[in-house]
Amino acid sequence: MNIIKQSIVSLFLVLSLGFIGCGDKKQESKDEVAKTDGSPTETKKDEAKANDGKFVLKFSHVVSENTPKGKAAKFFEAKLEELSGGKIDVQVYPSSQLYKDKAVLKAIKMDSVQMAVPSFSKFGKIVPQLALFDLPFLFRDINHLHKVQDTDVGTKLKDMVNAKGFIALDFWDNHFKQLSSSKKALLAPADAAGQKFRIMSSKVLEAQFKAVGANPQMMPFSEVYSGLQQGVIDGQENTNSNIFTKKFYEVQKHLSVTNHGYLGYLVVMSKKFWESLPADLQANVTQAMKEATAKERVWAEELNNSQFAKIEEYAKTSGKLEIHNLTPEQIQAWRDAVSPIYSQFYDDALIGKSLIDGAINTK
Repeated sequence: MNIIKQSIVSLFLVLSLGFIGCGDKKQESKDEVAKTDGSPTETKKDEAKANDGKFVLKFSHVVSENTPKGKAAKFFEAKLEELSGGKIDVQVYPSSQLYKDKAVLKAIKMDSVQMAVPSFSKFGKIVPQLALFDLPFLFRDINHLHKVQDTDVGTKLKDMVNAKGFIALDFWDNHFKQLSSSKKALLAPADAAGQKFRIMSSKVLEAQFKAVGANPQMMPFSEVYSGLQQGVIDGQENTNSNIFTKKFYEVQKHLSVTNHGYLGYLVVMSKKFWESLPADLQANVTQAMKEATAKERVWAEELNNSQFAKIEEYAKTSGKLEIHNLTPEQIQAWRDAVSPIYSQFYDDALIGKSLIDGAINTK
């Protein structure tokens, strides 16, 4: 009898260990899913949405939520979810949580993320014609710029982007750029001669500064403040909002209000995602983007104006910065000095004469 009892106990222990082993294998399987696809919470959420028949749209950008771009992305999220009746779930990831601008275009092509809003410079090797917006003094004012973007020239540029495997939705503003220097006031083109100016990667900007005898220096945006502070560069060009938020005014003695160039962004979508949407949801995306663009332009204008006022206040109270509001005659002298570079980009492989003339002639 004791032998039978011992046999039963042994069998029970073996079976128990087997069940425990199976449980471990299940847990390992769950852990593997979590490691591969993201957190378990995110995985369940995405699966639930897929089961509900909803489309998940991940929108990546590199700035904070309280910027014009960040606010416009959140507006787009709310508007599209409203228009689609919740059929599209927009998930906005600000501040480079998913990708930086350099990597996001590849991610868009792979449909790893569905929307992004990089600066024009990130398209340099893909659609060099977007350098149209770098040409100095090409746009009479912000209204002229928006008309160019919203009519034939803007449509042609978006078509070029689409031909490269993206869906170009719309243009968003940072705003117009000003010139600053630590050496001397930039009142006339000759004042820039011999000075070292930071530029982002752009053949147009390189030609622009060479046209006035300056030395353009390519430098990452993150290094501009220290470059100015240490005298590696003498000056830079940027929008009021960038000059203020990065505190470039602290390490410059002169700021000339030139509005000579434009800094902006292109909102793009994954072609695979766009083509997966039925026509009614595509129309919802287009409408939501139209409304978001209108908001973004207003917010960008307001921010540039308010932050320029803060720069002016700093100049008055510190006595360390002189702001020079150039006269129409002084602006014309700058325009005359740099506009001859347009012809260097008449080749269609660069920008193209038809696009340049089209922008100039847009009313």
